[in-house]
Amino acid sequence: MMTEFWLISAPGEKTCQQTWDKMNMATTQTSNLSTNHKFNMPELKVGTLDVLVGLSDDLAKLDSFVESVVRKVAQYMADVLEDSRDKVLENLLANGVDLVTYVTRFQWDMAKYPIKQSLKNISDIMSKQASQIDSDLKARASAYNSLKGNLQSLERKNVGSLLTRSLADIVKKDDFILDSEYLTTLLVVVPKTSYPDWQKTYETLSEMVVPRSTKILFEDHDSGLFSVTLFRKAIDDFKQKARENKFVVRDFQYNEEEMKADKEELTRLSTDKKKQFGPLVRWLKVNFSEAFITWIHIKALRVFTESVLRYGLPVNFQAMLLQPGKKNVKKLREVLQDLYKHLDSSATVIDATMDIPGLNLSQQEYYPYVYYKIDCNLFDFK
Repeated sequence: MMTEFWLISAPGEKTCQQTWDKMNMATTQTSNLSTNHKFNMPELKVGTLDVLVGLSDDLAKLDSFVESVVRKVAQYMADVLEDSRDKVLENLLANGVDLVTYVTRFQWDMAKYPIKQSLKNISDIMSKQASQIDSDLKARASAYNSLKGNLQSLERKNVGSLLTRSLADIVKKDDFILDSEYLTTLLVVVPKTSYPDWQKTYETLSEMVVPRSTKILFEDHDSGLFSVTLFRKAIDDFKQKARENKFVVRDFQYNEEEMKADKEELTRLSTDKKKQFGPLVRWLKVNFSEAFITWIHIKALRVFTESVLRYGLPVNFQAMLLQPGKKNVKKLREVLQDLYKHLDSSATVIDATMDIPGLNLSQQEYYPYVYYKIDCNLFDFK
């Protein structure tokens, strides 16, 4: 089964049950083209026709805005959980159940969206909620991302090539001559293939190198870090000669205070990230659910508004949710076209780019029945 649903409506025949039975028969009798569910609609207040026409346009915009919020929250959840697919999916629930279950068993939330209110008021409540989630997400994501970025760049300093990485966690105090007026210790990166050259030549690269003073302190897969002791006044000369021989002198001063501060900063950022992780995931979980529920309520509002605009008053239509089988999309469209073409003789030729007053066709295909798509697959995992 696909995670895509078609939310459609058709006018009530003698009864709405009849409309449902007819559609159900047509889509399942010969082969199961779709799995079908009644979509429960409360008795909403209709208001006037011009309000409905205006609302139809507003709801189309609100629908795509709220969908984008739902997707953003889901995508950020995947980023924060670092893309472990099962983890992400078990946190993306609506009202505690998976999305397909929520959509197929949809019940209007009377407490959140009181049906005594006008449709306009209800859509304003939805719009406010979604905007709030959107701006909160921006703020939280930006704080967490900057923390994560700072931590990563500090962590990056501790890995990588000996030519660039931090040496603080490799060297010890004993590796250096620290309190001499004349002598100093340099750290030199030597390619593994050049170890014999280094041992042969380091004492004569410049004047005033202390004989037999080199020690290897650390190795990675292609080079080694050597210490060497020499007189301070020979430093510049030694560096230049080393460079000519493809030995790289690292610019490093042993400074315990500074190294301690770096380590503490790393620990602090790491602790902060751990501290923020739990509450952030909880916030994303709660607000994903909120945003998704709002989105499906907007679909319900759109079906109601559009059905009244198309099929007229008194309100008499059946909303139905179809989950097409993967290979049956084209066939299902044909069956629905046959079933409902009598509703609108022009529907077969209407192109989505034509503007029909009162019908919102922004990127929506136009069929003789009211139709909206709900896609519960919210992102592609890398």
